[in-house]
Amino acid sequence: MAIQLVRQPPDQATTATAPDAAVAQDALTFEDVDMQFSDGTHTLDGVSLALKPGEFVSVVGPSGCGKSTLLKIASGLVTHTGGSVRVDRNNLGYTFQDATLLPWRKVRENVELLMELRGFDPTERRRVAQEQIDLVGLTGFEGHYPKRLSGGMRMRASLARSLALNPSVFMFDEPFGALDEITRERLNDELIALYMRQGFTGLFITHSIPEAVYLSTKVVVMSKRPGRIVSTFDVPFPYPRTPELRYAPQFSELCGDISVALRDAIEK
Repeated sequence: MAIQLVRQPPDQATTATAPDAAVAQDALTFEDVDMQFSDGTHTLDGVSLALKPGEFVSVVGPSGCGKSTLLKIASGLVTHTGGSVRVDRNNLGYTFQDATLLPWRKVRENVELLMELRGFDPTERRRVAQEQIDLVGLTGFEGHYPKRLSGGMRMRASLARSLALNPSVFMFDEPFGALDEITRERLNDELIALYMRQGFTGLFITHSIPEAVYLSTKVVVMSKRPGRIVSTFDVPFPYPRTPELRYAPQFSELCGDISVALRDAIEK
């Protein structure tokens, strides 16, 4: 993809926060959220997190600490047992760990699916679907079934399907975790380009600290279960970000600081 849009904040080039984020109403808010499942598993304990419009926040933490549960609560897939959540679920995008494409539908039909369920006119569905297919770099694969696509291409189709509804808040549940390192890094770059173009608020779950730092304006560290937020790190690097950033001393230092916080959260 060759999107070269640059979004710089008004005050200083090294700040990654989106314009006007400091004065805008929160796009997604978790306030003292608890989650205890019916089998007694206490997954989340008093989680409070606010995302301002245009922020891209990544969450890292040990397996089982409730990272993915936060997304499910925000989207309404599960109901939290304490606290409150504020988000416009009518304008919410969600990409899962798996691409979750319907195997009997071709790429274009999969991208059209959410629009079809919302009653979009067929002509409009096709137009928007093609725009998103082009945007994620799948031009020429509109008529392919998912089984004929690589893992990275299937994830692109999944992104296009959610982008078709132009969500203001986009949640990502480890979407690149099963991909090889080269494909993962390439999709990180493409996701940044989409983020800069679309201007959505992002909440990204990952086990990769370098991925979290590379993508985000802020990285949140959670404790072991029941998950609590124990540390928050602002990411100072401006957009657009280039692959060379991964080898910068400041990048490595920030990744190291987050790694120490995560290790402390696990050991305590």
